[in-house]
Amino acid sequence: MSGRHGPLRAGEAVLLIDRRRRRYVVTLQAGRVQDIRGRFAHDEIIGGDDGGTVRTDRGERFLVLRPTLADYVLDMPRGPTVIYPKDLATILIAADIFPGADVVEAGTGSGGLTMTLLRAVGPTGRLYSYEVRDDFQRRALRNVDAYLGSQRHLVARLHDIYEGIPDAPVDRIVLDVPEPWRVVPHAMAALRPGGIFLCYVPTVPQALQASEALRTAGGFALVETTETLVRGWNLEGQSVRPAHRMIGHTGFITTARRIRGRWQTPAITARGADASNIADEDRVAADDEATGESDVGPLEP
Repeated sequence: MSGRHGPLRAGEAVLLIDRRRRRYVVTLQAGRVQDIRGRFAHDEIIGGDDGGTVRTDRGERFLVLRPTLADYVLDMPRGPTVIYPKDLATILIAADIFPGADVVEAGTGSGGLTMTLLRAVGPTGRLYSYEVRDDFQRRALRNVDAYLGSQRHLVARLHDIYEGIPDAPVDRIVLDVPEPWRVVPHAMAALRPGGIFLCYVPTVPQALQASEALRTAGGFALVETTETLVRGWNLEGQSVRPAHRMIGHTGFITTARRIRGRWQTPAITARGADASNIADEDRVAADDEATGESDVGPLEP
């Protein structure tokens, strides 16, 4: 799958889409006959163009496309739950993954995040991917090879990141693990100054504990947590409306910058969440955004 141009070849994955927009990912094999709502030979697709069609012996017609990374992540063989493409896109920007970066990833899982990071760091970068389960790692590496081909800039390790980060120093640390706060002390030692720590977790308590660990560690600043919501729209003729279904909450993304020294932030005080307090906070946030000010204090000497 490493070649993205030219005729479709045996050994690469293709995306089949029927008239009802049902999607199927299959790997092309010379001589193989596929049975999806009828039978057709892979040889009818091999050598054809990306964007062509194939018809089964029952008259069902499929659009044939090379899958995008988002397509492949959602349909590839997998064990643990994958990170949705909307979050993968946000992670790339939030962690500022750049060509040539040295990145540590923990929680290889099924390889969706791994492939996303690999494409972003490029052949001049290096991705160190840690996983504690051998079966997950083997499946992930098969997925990476099937979609991207051999990747010399990937270093896959069976390693528990809670025990440390052996591949320091690095520019970015990206975590998809249940207890990212346990990695904060190791990240302080492993990240280059100005580097970015990012963790992805599904629940509020996890995001809160990770944020508190970063704020109290003493070597991080600009701790922020976000979530990404995506809603499609129906735009057909006179029918203009939001889609009935949307991809809502899937996870929280928390980021922080590695700094020298300590960064002071105001103490967080508990206040009643009444309407007047919320309105006051909204006005202050709007004023800060307009003036470019923030509630982050000065760097301690």
